[in-house]
Amino acid sequence: MCSAGTQQGSNQKASLYVSESVSFDQDEEMKLKLEKELAGMLWRIRWEDLQFESPNKFHKRAGSRLTLSQRGSSYGSLITAHGKYQLFAKTGYFKGNLVAIKHLNKKRIELTRQVLMELKHMRDVQFNHLTRFIGACIDAPNICIVTEYCPRGSLQDILENESINLDWMFRYSLINDIVKGMNYLHNSYFGCHGNLKSSNCVVDSRFVLKITDYGLSSFRSSSENDDTHSLYAKKLWTAPELLIYDQHPPQGSQKGDVYSFGIILQEIALRNGPFYVEGMDLSPKEIVQKVRNGQKPFFRPSTDSRCHSEELTILMEGCWAEDPQERPDFGHIKIYVAKLNKEGSTSILNNLLSRMEQYANNLENLVEERTQAYLEEKRKAENLLYQILPHSVAEQLKRGETVQAEAFDSVTIYFSDIVGFTSLSAESTPLQVVTLLNDLYTCFDAIIDNFDVYKVETIGDAYMVVSGLPVRNGKLHAREIASMSLALLEQVKTFKIRHRPNDQLRLRVGIHTGPVCAGVVGLKMPRYCLFGDTVNTASRMESTGEALRIHMSSTTKEVLDEFGYFDLQLRGDVEMKGKGKMRTYWLLGEKSDVYVI
Repeated sequence: MCSAGTQQGSNQKASLYVSESVSFDQDEEMKLKLEKELAGMLWRIRWEDLQFESPNKFHKRAGSRLTLSQRGSSYGSLITAHGKYQLFAKTGYFKGNLVAIKHLNKKRIELTRQVLMELKHMRDVQFNHLTRFIGACIDAPNICIVTEYCPRGSLQDILENESINLDWMFRYSLINDIVKGMNYLHNSYFGCHGNLKSSNCVVDSRFVLKITDYGLSSFRSSSENDDTHSLYAKKLWTAPELLIYDQHPPQGSQKGDVYSFGIILQEIALRNGPFYVEGMDLSPKEIVQKVRNGQKPFFRPSTDSRCHSEELTILMEGCWAEDPQERPDFGHIKIYVAKLNKEGSTSILNNLLSRMEQYANNLENLVEERTQAYLEEKRKAENLLYQILPHSVAEQLKRGETVQAEAFDSVTIYFSDIVGFTSLSAESTPLQVVTLLNDLYTCFDAIIDNFDVYKVETIGDAYMVVSGLPVRNGKLHAREIASMSLALLEQVKTFKIRHRPNDQLRLRVGIHTGPVCAGVVGLKMPRYCLFGDTVNTASRMESTGEALRIHMSSTTKEVLDEFGYFDLQLRGDVEMKGKGKMRTYWLLGEKSDVYVI
């Protein structure tokens, strides 16, 4: 029995020895792996590996006055033409991806073990609410930190952009993202942020908020040479216990981060900038000095229960308590915020989907409205085109087709002018002449709409109309022009001249029938023009006619005879320039209503 017990004890000791030996080997292996990683410097980025566009092509994002002042710039000089504040986010490309680049005001980096450990742990961080660390460049003088780029800008930019409507569901979503990121950070190797503020809470393309500028406290540490305004503007989020330092420890404290979170909560709730105090307009320096003094009542931002819930006020006041021990940690804040946002994260998604659906509906209504407006403008443009060109020709041009010149065997052309128009114009002002012609031709245009005719053009007091083109109508063109001519002549007898009401216009009309060629001439202000001897002859009929009479050729008379209800009178043989003698006729009227001069 003794022998057996002794043997069993020996086996247990041996087993323990082996276990300790294995554990020791594993520890050694992990240490070797760590040393290899530190020596490998996988985080290192060479400056030449970063690619930059021209400065004018840097990605823009909205910048607040405070953000600009923190960068040591005079924000007044950066006001755009539209009165908005803009700045260039320093970006570049690394391995084809757009990245954010933060330059450090340091001449060199001493790679101590502490710095190497920070860089190693930064590279290991993979969390949805912390910006991803890509690497760092230590090639002097281009010492910089390269991180994930979030195109929506900082939380501060979004809060100060009045065009962005932030409902409370969305605000709680942003608050929840900050809490998640800080809770992870406080339970990680880094322990705390040390410089939390709304300008280093950035929003990616999916509106997920991420914490940036965390970690690397040893790597970043340097003496700042900021101007007074910039220096104090950066301290608006700093806890009172840290303000006692001229330059507070870069690693900060967890309770200090909670205080900073309280200031951010006030920014989100009121959208009035950091440390808004109702009824007071204080400079950053004055605010920091009042907070640092620590005199009761403790100086803190204003809260407004009309703008946010009482529960949120309690959380804010708890976060910026004077005694750090009275401030909650982010574990408790996470639970509290979940209770504040009673509908939970699922409802945030539902709310987002609902807003997307509403946006889609609004977009459909907007598209419909714009479509109707477009169709109305299109209709107006088409109507104008139909007034300039024949309908069939306009349709061809709309289809992008080339309008070919076309020959017409028989059409009837109408020419008219006003006898004595030259002397009338000499005795009238230009405006009176324009008014006269506009009144007359507006009246004529209304009349010719009742006939199958096409108005070719008006030049001064000359008025030209054709029938039989571009749509052929057999022999009806002569009848349509004849009936139209009688109607125009009857109308002109009762027409009143505005500036000379006692005078009567004396219209002279000429008509001729024959073949023509028609086509569109020109690209700018295209005109539908007629060519051929028929045009010249119709013009001669008008010029050799008499006032208040309709003069026509024998060709037109022959066509009208086929209808049998026009009253025609032989004028005789008339000498035509370039034509010799031509037999012409007067159109007196229609037999059912004979026109008498």
